[in-house]
Amino acid sequence: MILVLNKDISPQQDARLTAYLEGLGLTATRQLCQGKTILLLSGQTDRADTGILSSLPMVESVLPLADPLPLASRRSHPADTVVQVGDVFIGGGHFCLMAGPCTVESEEQLLSIARSVQAAGAQLLRGGAYKPRTSPYSFQGLEEEGLKYMQEAGKAFDLATICEVVSLEAIEAAVKYVDMIQIGARNMQNFILLKEAGLPVLLKRGLCATIDEWLNAAEYIMAEGNPNVVLCERGIRTYETSTRNTLDLSAVPVLKERTHLPVIVDPSHAT
Repeated sequence: MILVLNKDISPQQDARLTAYLEGLGLTATRQLCQGKTILLLSGQTDRADTGILSSLPMVESVLPLADPLPLASRRSHPADTVVQVGDVFIGGGHFCLMAGPCTVESEEQLLSIARSVQAAGAQLLRGGAYKPRTSPYSFQGLEEEGLKYMQEAGKAFDLATICEVVSLEAIEAAVKYVDMIQIGARNMQNFILLKEAGLPVLLKRGLCATIDEWLNAAEYIMAEGNPNVVLCERGIRTYETSTRNTLDLSAVPVLKERTHLPVIVDPSHAT
């Protein structure tokens, strides 16, 4: 359900409307669309009486949610979105290169790699401080200590930084040190994590996710008020067992047609 607000709504009316919606157990995401302020309602919308909402003085009209992806769809947002990460712009024709170690292992290792990353022309330093491994016995990352090394290396070589997060606690730590967070393939449908994702977000495609499922994951992040989402194709699992992932390059033009969000490709697993 979508509420289109009157242009002359006062702060007091706005506060009363917010309190009324919260009392119904609804969450409202505010967006500017074609010069008008709209509220996208989520939750138990069947509890909201459209007649009552339409009669409120601060509401111009009540519309059904015709598009299942009202925030991520290109139909509702024809222009390409550009996401700013530090001084770097992603999307809208800007070329962006991210590079760095799969896992941050030491301060010396990261500084050495950051120097090479900068020399190669990349604008973002990526590094894993939290590593969700297939085996519980594999190295799981340096966690907050690794994030501190990321911040140090980013400042030393004038690079924006990005790190994967795997939990709410990891998000709370990461926002203190890095410029962008990554939701990895294993967590693409961790909806609790998606709802809490602040900062610009790099959302990787799940290893068995359809494009619809991937875009709905992006919608989860945006519905919580964070429009800064970048989609990352990194390969999907197919019937082929000789290789770990099959890079689905055809997903890129499909995404360009269906969403305004920036799209990047991570070839590391698939190659």
